[in-house]
Amino acid sequence: MFTFLSCNQAQQPSGKEQSPRDKDRVFLSLEGEKLDYVEKENEAWKAELEPMTYSVLRQSDTERPFTGDLLKNKKEGIYTCGGCGLALFSSQDKFKSGTGWPSFYDVVREDHIWEKKDYSLGMVRVEILCARCGGHQGHVFEDGPAPTGLRYCINSASLDFVKVDPEKLAVFDKP
Repeated sequence: MFTFLSCNQAQQPSGKEQSPRDKDRVFLSLEGEKLDYVEKENEAWKAELEPMTYSVLRQSDTERPFTGDLLKNKKEGIYTCGGCGLALFSSQDKFKSGTGWPSFYDVVREDHIWEKKDYSLGMVRVEILCARCGGHQGHVFEDGPAPTGLRYCINSASLDFVKVDPEKLAVFDKP
């Protein structure tokens, strides 16, 4: 049973570091239960994740555009962190951006993501990580559709997908 209540509206990327270990963060399972942070040694991650998933989640790599298995997924459901299973995005917030990676204009729950400045590639971007396990997901840009104007550009390799009946997705509706 899915008991998520409506989530906070996503805020514009702040460009300032958030604490990944903020004591006020609350992680909720798909059943509405509180979850703890996930901490593992690098070797444990490497042993349990597929090589590409490990490379993206733990080494901040990026899959090649238009190659991810979730890019064209049109099923109703929830996209969870491929490392720890935390709900991050809803199919209701997914849109076709043409960039080659799954794109979303909002998150399921603001506490579930961690924004971090990324200075790679000679520019400043806002990296998105799973706040529960620290797994790299992708980046957020301010060129997305209404109502948020955001585009969460996410690697398929960093996500898992949980199919959900459309009527049950209403619990993820934004206010």
